[in-house]
Amino acid sequence: MRLITKHNAMSSAFTLAEVLITLAIIGVVAAMTMPTLINNTSGAQFKTAYKKALSVLSQAVVMNIALEDYDLAGTSAYAATDGDIASDDKEKSIDEFPSSLYKLFKARTNGTPLTGGELDDYKVQIKNDGTDPSQETAQSAIGTEGSNFVFRFQDGIIFSFDGEQQNCTEAEPCKGWIDANGTKGPNRSVSCPNSGGECTDIVKINDIFPIKFYDQTVAPASPAARAVLYGSENNPTGEESED
Repeated sequence: MRLITKHNAMSSAFTLAEVLITLAIIGVVAAMTMPTLINNTSGAQFKTAYKKALSVLSQAVVMNIALEDYDLAGTSAYAATDGDIASDDKEKSIDEFPSSLYKLFKARTNGTPLTGGELDDYKVQIKNDGTDPSQETAQSAIGTEGSNFVFRFQDGIIFSFDGEQQNCTEAEPCKGWIDANGTKGPNRSVSCPNSGGECTDIVKINDIFPIKFYDQTVAPASPAARAVLYGSENNPTGEESED
């Protein structure tokens, strides 16, 4: 029988230096992997919310066809000139435009218009560092003009569009934006390097997705938004990178 002496027990234990070195290595590995893990988690959440918003908008169109007997191609422009979407006069004037996009989406999605200071704060959050041309479009599309509307769904997802658009057909679709993360950041457009109108690299997922809608269809309106929904050709596994 082997006797375990005090000397043998001590020699099999870790020294303080070894423990500190191990902890340091774990810390370095965690620092390298945690940002990627967090970004991938956020990207998955944005993707899920984006798909949900597309479904809500599509269902709104189908419901409107059933109840009002017209689709997006049969919509009219919301021509009110008042720039404040919280204005009583503008709200009352909805009845003058019974087939407007504004009335369709408000009635069929239960979305609540973003107004006042909350809308102003949100507009400031839409970032543009000059490197993404679509971000400038997002800034102009989200509540910067009197004809633009910003709806917030019950789960916090935001949908914005120009209310003066009408007769949305495949040849001339209407356009809008889905902000999958609502008023929270990063408030930047999904993007990817593109060539010939398609993504040539793995898409970078952010929370704002351009969409187009026409007839009975609601669909992505950019190569990056399509890649997030359907998967990019050069990324058959469907895994998105945040780099």
